[in-house]
Amino acid sequence: MESNNSSPILEIQSVSKHFSGVYALKNIDMQIYPGEVTALLGENGAGKSTLMKIISGVYPSYEGEVTLNGETVHFQHPKEAAASGIVIIHQELSLIPYLTITENLFLGQEITNKLGLLDYKRMNRKAKELLLRLELDIDPTCAVSELRVGHQQLVEIARALLFNSRVLIMDEPTSAISNHEVELLFGIIKNLKKQGVAIVYISHKMKEVFELADRYVVLRDGQNVGSGRMKESTPDQLVKKMVGRQISASQKQTMVATNQEVLRVENLSLRLTTSAKFLVQDVSFRLMKGEVLGISGLMGAGRTELLEAIFGLHPGCTTGQVWVEGKALKMDSVNHAISAGISLVPEDRKKQGLILQMNVAQNTSLANLKQVSRVGFLRKKAEDELGEAYTKKLSTKVPDKHMEVQKLSGGNQQKVVIAKWLATHPKIILLDEPTRGIDIGAKTEIYSLIHELALQGMGVVVVSSELPEILAVSDRIMVLSNSKQTGMFLRADVTEENLLNAALQEID
Repeated sequence: MESNNSSPILEIQSVSKHFSGVYALKNIDMQIYPGEVTALLGENGAGKSTLMKIISGVYPSYEGEVTLNGETVHFQHPKEAAASGIVIIHQELSLIPYLTITENLFLGQEITNKLGLLDYKRMNRKAKELLLRLELDIDPTCAVSELRVGHQQLVEIARALLFNSRVLIMDEPTSAISNHEVELLFGIIKNLKKQGVAIVYISHKMKEVFELADRYVVLRDGQNVGSGRMKESTPDQLVKKMVGRQISASQKQTMVATNQEVLRVENLSLRLTTSAKFLVQDVSFRLMKGEVLGISGLMGAGRTELLEAIFGLHPGCTTGQVWVEGKALKMDSVNHAISAGISLVPEDRKKQGLILQMNVAQNTSLANLKQVSRVGFLRKKAEDELGEAYTKKLSTKVPDKHMEVQKLSGGNQQKVVIAKWLATHPKIILLDEPTRGIDIGAKTEIYSLIHELALQGMGVVVVSSELPEILAVSDRIMVLSNSKQTGMFLRADVTEENLLNAALQEID
């Protein structure tokens, strides 16, 4: 049964943490109760992840006190925390890509036989059972690197289920999974609550938070600015606490599209040479200058693959035709796509969009080195000026221009990826999950940027798993299901129900 126990299982008292003299957390108090979901809210950079890393043993050095079941604990390593029943599912995936799913699931807790050798048969069987609990019917012996981000997220969740967790921390667990998988996850969370597990749930999605959480804690600038029962608050009140100001939903009010075609796709199909299955099949659409085309659908529907095919990432595997401003595009090279005026902001910004050890200016110039070079030599002054120009244009918060981008918040990292492609002066920008894992304030800024780019006459394509987001930013919405197009709607004529019905269509 769901617990109403008035005694917290985990208590944080006056916890502070600083890096190089700058406080990331200051005098945080927080109580976590068994059988309840506590939503931990705040903008990126508010201190949420830092606090959870303290609780789970990632950061052993801090000020203050953490108690578990009334006893003071001070974990030196995540393995110690896990042994005590505190497990964290990180937003930034911590899987080892070249190990199999099974090897990742059992890393550090391997099953051995009587001879002390790894018992792969038992581990694979157990892994398959865990994956099926999440309705993920994939071979546990395949490498994690072969999985899409969303499936990797489910593997992370499956790994957490291996532990007999008393406190389970979920950091943006739905940021890369489909609506159907979200429903499965919510069912698992509700069952864990009935078993008395305390869950800390970090999310920027207000709808999720109000559906799942019993309590909330809001952090802002490293400090606790509010806590209480979810039923005693509203989304607007929580958002105001998070950002310190009122934020209204960004809704694209007017369609600015012209009658000038900037992109035409006809009968585009993608089938990798190693697979008989089409990832994209016979998709056709047109995009006008100044138009925002949203692409909706469940995970695996072919949304990402469609953008990758247009961008030339699968040479030799793509058929069909693409025109940019009436000129045929060869889909056999990324360089051809860039030269034609197409840019792609990928789904996984850290893996595919940035070089994390480089600074903002270096990342901004990556796709446009000719502009900052002379006779083959990089001009650092020109590169810095380019970085500063786009930092200012996108209002990217960069404390130090020489700071590595891996130290920026998710929202600011995303702005750097977008800046990199805007620096190429594209005619068409393809945005794959542009607000994944970023906070409400940064989302609003991205929505405004999309609208601004459309006003400037750019053709914009946005892939998003969030139906409210698709409805907020798009002029038209195309739906994919099982690699095929199942619907094309004007935003004014469509509802979330229409989009979901199209996304669930079964096509042979």
